[in-house]
Amino acid sequence: MADRPVTPSRIAVYSGTFDPFTRGHEDLVRRAAGLFDRLVIAVAMAHHKKTLFTLDNRVGQVRQACARLPNIEVLSFDGLIMDFCRAHNASLVVRGIRNLTDFDYESQMAAMNRKLQPGIETVFMLPDANVQCISSTLVREISKLGGDVAQMVNPQIATALKAAHAAAGKGG
Repeated sequence: MADRPVTPSRIAVYSGTFDPFTRGHEDLVRRAAGLFDRLVIAVAMAHHKKTLFTLDNRVGQVRQACARLPNIEVLSFDGLIMDFCRAHNASLVVRGIRNLTDFDYESQMAAMNRKLQPGIETVFMLPDANVQCISSTLVREISKLGGDVAQMVNPQIATALKAAHAAAGKGG
């Protein structure tokens, strides 16, 4: 019997601010985890955004939401995603595309990332139709105004949103 060549593991990175981590994010993670040997969820420090949750809170929320998936690792990062990918031996970046606006932005980012790191490919995934309209921005706004976000995030994150808005005196 001939020796089979060793296939390098396919490591993918799914990055975002995840403020908060939504059912749409969960959908992409679950499906991407089935496609790759290992999926690293990279939670961005996000200097350019004012986040509702701290970086440690967001990392914890993502870990809790993805705890049942065995080939997932959740890490924080600061800097360029291509540097993060190289440091973690990733050959793919997973990006979710909900609409044409997302596609326009993400395709520009993918082209720039290819210039920075030609060996790392970007894979676009469409979310399931029932979570396609969910965005972290809309979830934060609905929660802030006292709306029910139970179908948009897991129960622990819904509770955390309510508490964060109540602490800030802004509804929820």
